Amino acid sequence: MASDTNRLLILPGDGIGPEVMAEVRRIIDWLGKHRGIAFDVTEDLVGGAAYDAYGSPLADHTMEAALEADAVLLGAVGGPKWDSLPFAEKPERGLLRLRKEMDLFANLRPAVVFDALAEASTLKLDVVKGLDIMIVRELTGGVYFGEPRGIETLPDGSRRGVNTQVYTTDEIRRVARVAFELAGKRWGRVCSVEKANVMESGVLWREEVQALHDEEFSKIELTHMYADNCAMQLVRNPRQFDVIVTDNLFGDMLSDEAAMLTGSLGMLPSASLGAADKKGRRRALYEPVHGSAPDIAGTGQANPVAMIMSFAMCLRYSFDLAEEADLLEAAARSVLGGGLRTADIMEEGKAKVSTGVMGEAIIGELEKRLAA
Repeated sequence: MASDTNRLLILPGDGIGPEVMAEVRRIIDWLGKHRGIAFDVTEDLVGGAAYDAYGSPLADHTMEAALEADAVLLGAVGGPKWDSLPFAEKPERGLLRLRKEMDLFANLRPAVVFDALAEASTLKLDVVKGLDIMIVRELTGGVYFGEPRGIETLPDGSRRGVNTQVYTTDEIRRVARVAFELAGKRWGRVCSVEKANVMESGVLWREEVQALHDEEFSKIELTHMYADNCAMQLVRNPRQFDVIVTDNLFGDMLSDEAAMLTGSLGMLPSASLGAADKKGRRRALYEPVHGSAPDIAGTGQANPVAMIMSFAMCLRYSFDLAEEADLLEAAARSVLGGGLRTADIMEEGKAKVSTGVMGEAIIGELEKRLAA
């Protein structure tokens, strides 16, 4: 069960963020009333909203609250209103500061095909139906952060761009451990992805993942795959995968590819996790994959499902409430199966509903399942 405090920091953010987060607040209230699960909720600002109020995309007191919380829920950040701000003050810098100072090194991106939306995929139905992949991307190392880096002018006047792919044993092992632990709660298979055929960092990655497996996770099935082959296999036969663990660069690309297999990018959640402390607690940030969609903000058209599914991940990974997470995910699937659609996933013959009605329908389904 969850701890007595369940400290939750909510950062709705910009654009449609507050609208989709409002539906999560309704579910939090429902869990307290019907399941006896209380959350100590604090709400604050991030992104453009924080800049307007505090003069910074993430105020110091908000950062301190994030470090003290058991989990952080974030809606979305950004919008054209803040495009002219200096780079260091742009809304996205607030999210990056959260990731950096919370040391969130493992990004979890599920790629799940809802049965009701399977035909929206660009792949054949028999290829994607039932797809459920978890991609674990290393988030704080690799070529995006390695040194040396930069652009230099050579003696002949031409220029050279340099980025360095760097990983250490500890960086590799800690993200691989997350992948193995996740696989132990799923179908028990991990595919580690790199380019060991052409990159020394890939050789190290493969060796360290294999060594950790042999030392601590021998009951988990481990395979290795080159990143280019993995990209091909995700299109050819994606259901062969359970958990994929990979570095920052390859994870960036492969997680987006896997997400698009579902045909519903705006439906997908994500989690970013830190290291476990002595009590097993991890700092964690949960957010939908979609952006702030300022063009529809305030119109009631936003799809709250990705934000609600992000909260389900929060229940599962931060509060050890797997039963409630399963209940919430099943409720969302049932509502979609019943034909309700927000504008972004509307299909012919389905019922188009608002953000609030979609959230209300999911709560109604929760109540039905609880009474059953």
